Amino acid sequence: MIDPSSPDPFAPARLGPVTLRNRVIKAATSEGRSPDGLVTDDLIDFHRGFAEGGVGMTTVAYCCVSRQGASAPGQIVMDVKAVPGLRRLTEAVHDAGAAISAQLGHAGVVAQKKLTGVTAVAPSRFVNPTSFAYCREITRTEIDTVITQFGDAARVAVEAGFDAVELHFGHLYLPSSFLSPLINRRKDEYGGSIDNRSRLVREIARHVRDVVGDQIAVIAKLDMDDGLPGSIWIDEALRTAQLLDADATLDAIELTQGSSVYKPMYLFRGDVPVKEFAKVMPRAMRPAIRLVGKQTMGVYPYRDLYMLESARQFVPLMRNTKLILLGGITDREHLETGLREGFDFLAMGRALLREPDRVNTMIAEPASRSRCNHNNKCMVTVFGRTHCVLDPVQRYGTALAAEKIT
Repeated sequence: MIDPSSPDPFAPARLGPVTLRNRVIKAATSEGRSPDGLVTDDLIDFHRGFAEGGVGMTTVAYCCVSRQGASAPGQIVMDVKAVPGLRRLTEAVHDAGAAISAQLGHAGVVAQKKLTGVTAVAPSRFVNPTSFAYCREITRTEIDTVITQFGDAARVAVEAGFDAVELHFGHLYLPSSFLSPLINRRKDEYGGSIDNRSRLVREIARHVRDVVGDQIAVIAKLDMDDGLPGSIWIDEALRTAQLLDADATLDAIELTQGSSVYKPMYLFRGDVPVKEFAKVMPRAMRPAIRLVGKQTMGVYPYRDLYMLESARQFVPLMRNTKLILLGGITDREHLETGLREGFDFLAMGRALLREPDRVNTMIAEPASRSRCNHNNKCMVTVFGRTHCVLDPVQRYGTALAAEKIT
């Protein structure tokens, strides 16, 4: 049954200078559809599918602010070479009735030297506990360069026709790692207290806002906690959010959890696809992954709205900034719960991979249930083309899917 007291999740809503046709946002999910670092027809079809399926806005995952900021092969670098393809992408999504956002990021400690050609940077010297890769301390001059790169990337997004940018301040990528007292042991104005450790994300947000003005919306994806002992936790994350809100540089904050450094299942929850991960790893690593994969990745049971308990702590603090709820949102009742709790928008990831038309279905059939069963095998597909393994069309392509079905 629909709760008549709940705000309508499918009514138009304002996000900064943009009006979305509804309050549902397709969350960023690594796509693997840009093997040469440029937009492909495959990437366009991927996002057009969500737009045709009814979302208010879709998010293009992990667009690098520089080549040194890449976290995986085939990611789009936000420079002039990418603009023609990005413009085709934004036009396709707009033609289908949705808005589109570009997630901007710098990998920092998550970057791999074999990919970028340079040693990864961190607030302080750090060894990635998953890859055992050494990360050197970023210099003060390089910090200024990164801030500029975020602004330049946002300028490219405006030129390419995006409606918003999402600044990736989560998952222990470079900006997020500055928030971590475990990784950030600097003695200058970027280290020490949480106010100092929040300096970089505030300066990035300010610079991006100065660059884009009111042409597009500016969102930040912010960790509430990252699951790494002694690192980011909700008490200090509340302060960071409060500082960002006081600056009034952001239109919205999307609250998240977990990291790409340690126990990634803390972000996803649910089944741990150990066998599937072992298959895509080098042969020498496979026995170890099968043996200790669960301990390495973490085991966290799935439950609906699993980030809500932490995220609701942020609602009373916001004066200038809207909030986006993420995590375990699959059905209409979850959308309505989030809105009743004081959130302005709702972000969906895996449920939309399973059913790109999930929003249209929820509108037509309010009591319908998502077909996503949280097996998390879609996580492994990021090493190729991100897709739901239970969808033959996504997995095999239209022609092959017909053969498989018959």
